[in-house]
Amino acid sequence: MSQTLSQAVAVDIIEASQAHGAVMAALHAQSFSVDDLWDEAVLKQLLPMAGVVTALAMQGDQPAGFLMIRCVADEAEVLTLCVAKAFRQKGIARQLLAWGVMEAQDRGADHMFLEVSVHNAAAQALYAGAGFVQAGKRRAYYPDGSDALVLMHSWGV
Repeated sequence: MSQTLSQAVAVDIIEASQAHGAVMAALHAQSFSVDDLWDEAVLKQLLPMAGVVTALAMQGDQPAGFLMIRCVADEAEVLTLCVAKAFRQKGIARQLLAWGVMEAQDRGADHMFLEVSVHNAAAQALYAGAGFVQAGKRRAYYPDGSDALVLMHSWGV
């Protein structure tokens, strides 16, 4: 499935820190329902965890989105990915995901997993375009009872 992007936006990707907790919470609130929302406290708890690395996309001084992954041994997992409403359909999620794959490779992972709602066609298209394939399904994974697809991207042997 091809996806037409509005004019692509160049962003600087920086590693997020505790100081970015409120910004990340605001971005998360634009992308997820109340049931799936991670607030500043949750994000600040995750940031210092072993293997967790978070990329914040900045367009000038405006936060455009972020990606949080966790790397353990030869595996990486996308914990969350979100883009501000004003920056959607501009290639930012794709840039963040590419950064995450490179970071995971640098940390020794040879594959990456994530869960995505069966109802989120836009995210499914993004992940398919980045080389992710379905590896399974988690029934009633989300608080509303909907299923999640488990997607995997492998680059190792």
